[in-house]
Amino acid sequence: MTTLFISDLHLEESRPDITDAFLAFLDQKALGAEKLYILGDFFEAWIGDDEHTPLQEQVAKALRAVSDSGTELFLMHGNRDFLIGEDYCNRIGATLLDDPTVVDLYGTLTLLMHGDSLCTADVEYQKFRANMRNPQWQRMILQRPLAERQQMARQLREISMAKNKGKEEFIMDVTPDEVVREMETHGVRRLIHGHTHRPAVHQLEVGGEPATRIVLGDWGDNVWWLETGPDQDPILKKQPL
Repeated sequence: MTTLFISDLHLEESRPDITDAFLAFLDQKALGAEKLYILGDFFEAWIGDDEHTPLQEQVAKALRAVSDSGTELFLMHGNRDFLIGEDYCNRIGATLLDDPTVVDLYGTLTLLMHGDSLCTADVEYQKFRANMRNPQWQRMILQRPLAERQQMARQLREISMAKNKGKEEFIMDVTPDEVVREMETHGVRRLIHGHTHRPAVHQLEVGGEPATRIVLGDWGDNVWWLETGPDQDPILKKQPL
């Protein structure tokens, strides 16, 4: 039995190659796996569970087949798809996880995060994130007409892309001290997250003990996933799209 982790697919209609790669991944890797964790930014944008595009329907059907096969599915919000709700998760047979969440991964307590909250040097983004994650704000947004939300998503994406172009690289990466703080707070020595699009395995020290931070990769050019099992240490893997 294996457990798989992915993040940052940014599924959208303009990238059918990523959708095809994901469907193949489900068929070749996820079917028969014990668990599949999707740690945020699964979709490039999500404006509410009441939107039913052909892409969303295709992906939902494929995920439902995986969950019906016996693979446990877990989904975490990212900064692009934080409006995914319980209705969608029920449709695909997934459990919606809090960010952060601690799981027992074959005997090792492991902290799971999307990763954007670790980028504390980006003060402007953290203020934006706090507003977007406010339940009252989300309820207000979800009450707006679907077409209005679609337009808002396009505008937010354009603004985000424009602002990121002018930011220094270190601002868009995690803050090392914040990583240590989160791991100490949750009493773990392993962290798995995405968001930064900088796949790697980092060795560090937390509370005077060795610790590991595993960063999942985005699916812009490659299929990235983390694979582990009862007798297998986590291995970060990739293959071309």
